Amino acid sequence: MEIAERLEVSSRTARRYVEILRELGVPVVGKRGRHGAYSLRPGFKLPPMMFTEDEALGLGLALLAARRLGLSGVAPAVEGALAKLERVMPVVLGERIRALEETVIPAVAQPAELAGGEVVVALAEAVRGRRRVRLCYRSGLGEETERRVDPYAVVNREGYWYAVGQDHLRGRMRIFRLDRVLEAEVLGETFVRPPGFDAPQQVLSTLAAMQGDRWAVEVLLEATLEEAREQVPPMGVTLEGAEGGVVMRSSTSDLGWMARVLAGLSFPFVVRRPPELREALIRRAAEIADLAGRAEDRR
Repeated sequence: MEIAERLEVSSRTARRYVEILRELGVPVVGKRGRHGAYSLRPGFKLPPMMFTEDEALGLGLALLAARRLGLSGVAPAVEGALAKLERVMPVVLGERIRALEETVIPAVAQPAELAGGEVVVALAEAVRGRRRVRLCYRSGLGEETERRVDPYAVVNREGYWYAVGQDHLRGRMRIFRLDRVLEAEVLGETFVRPPGFDAPQQVLSTLAAMQGDRWAVEVLLEATLEEAREQVPPMGVTLEGAEGGVVMRSSTSDLGWMARVLAGLSFPFVVRRPPELREALIRRAAEIADLAGRAEDRR
């Protein structure tokens, strides 16, 4: 036996060592026969990994961003991984990470109530496997109900986690805030997701219907996806390539803000909805014309 030879013990002693490891919970798997062998079950321990400085910086930034995911229970894991990474980083790279940590201000505040990490993972697995779930859900008014839901998508929006799907209790498409899910169980029943389902647009449309003070915005940008990403603020906006350009979707309670964003673009666009956004753009154009006139008066 190779293990016995390397440890300089008898084959019997080597087998006893293996049994001791198993009793301690180490998943040692044995294969009998002439060419038998022992091995650790895959996934028991991550192998050592080497990162370039750029990869380590990217990983550090991702961990800093993960702090703002709005998930309960993940903070200790994030902090532990970040501490391990910083301990092995070159001094200069570690200073760059700490500078970002101390000076960068997140654009989205963390919600007061955090979604459970296990709930998000369970819903994500159900979406992938097209499995129905049982939810114990508490509404914003404090009402607790049990529901059977076909989850079509899990989305993070403005710091909150949402699941979109068919609610069999109400008999229609609904959106659920995952920080209000008290219990989630993936069932054995399967479902078929509707063809052409658009997760970001469904979330925006449903949120707009639930919140009367919000507008679902859709604008066709006559630009490439790369050009759109360079000029459109990333927070609260989705961009999707389409015929004729890029479709920008958002949900906002301030059409004046959206008009200012659009007015600052260097390429043409077409407002698809809402029509009130066109009126906001007209008002913005009048404001710009007024500012131009004032500048002229000062000469």
